[in-house]
Amino acid sequence: MAPKEARDGVALTNLDEPLFDGADAMKRDLVDYLDALHPQVVAALGDRPLSVVRALRGQKPFMQKNVPKYTPEWVATTRVWSAASKREIAYALCNDRRTLLWLANQRAVEFHPTLFRIPESDAPTHLVLDLDPPEGGDFGSVVVAAELVRQALADIGLAGAVKTSGSKGVHVFVPVTDASTEEVALATRALAVRTEALDPGVATTAFIKADREGKVFIDSTRAGGGSVAAAYSPRLRPGTPVSFPVAWSDLGDVTPGDFTVHSAPGLIGDSDPWSALMPAPQRVPAELVEQGRTIPAARAQALHEELRRHHRGEGSSTAARPGRAVDP
Repeated sequence: MAPKEARDGVALTNLDEPLFDGADAMKRDLVDYLDALHPQVVAALGDRPLSVVRALRGQKPFMQKNVPKYTPEWVATTRVWSAASKREIAYALCNDRRTLLWLANQRAVEFHPTLFRIPESDAPTHLVLDLDPPEGGDFGSVVVAAELVRQALADIGLAGAVKTSGSKGVHVFVPVTDASTEEVALATRALAVRTEALDPGVATTAFIKADREGKVFIDSTRAGGGSVAAAYSPRLRPGTPVSFPVAWSDLGDVTPGDFTVHSAPGLIGDSDPWSALMPAPQRVPAELVEQGRTIPAARAQALHEELRRHHRGEGSSTAARPGRAVDP
């Protein structure tokens, strides 16, 4: 039997077992990575209701929102009403190293916090656009689309920071202040449409995959009660890449695979590039909010299109799954 190990009072188990198929990492690598970057990770997660994707031995990975019954009493939690499931969900709050280590020992690989911090559940701290390449598309196409987002932001007097999603795309975060969930959601829709209008041959807001025609999808659905993979979060992908902050000027020179649980700690040391690259919070322009009111929500628009096609006998197209917090 392997000797037991503990850090910060957290017993660590089965550290020398593979993390998941294709991870190129052991559970120890996950624990070591999160421990090495715990100040940066906690800064990204603090006071945000947290969903995690766990990879238990012999099971299919799953997203966990409600904390399990055996959660230690020292793990901070918060209860948030879910309109979708019509019940309160008890979320973990990862506010310290000890909690992060406990989550790592639970084989929590991905970390998906909300865009708000408690207790201000109707005050998102960021507006987010999630850029996904087309089927078979390379990262270069996402870089081109990201520059379109950057231009759309600049055109309205805003600025944002960018990070790899840890999968195939990027996330653009725009820090905001004094805006409600609805206002941020409306502004996000408007920015997606403005991005598409800058170059419709590159970017699309089509929620139905079959309608994207090989273009980069500008996903505006992360607003509201949705979550998004945090900066520095590992991802359940071959090689265990991590979502990593990148300067706009460097985006064209990197690939998502450059940043993994093995390489990331050595790239940043004690620094926190996500915080350093993030602009100061900005007010959401009223012009964007008003434009957003004229744009149907992506999921509602997709449902309408699916019903229209069904009535015309065209069959159903594959759409992005509503409510997913994990990138395809």
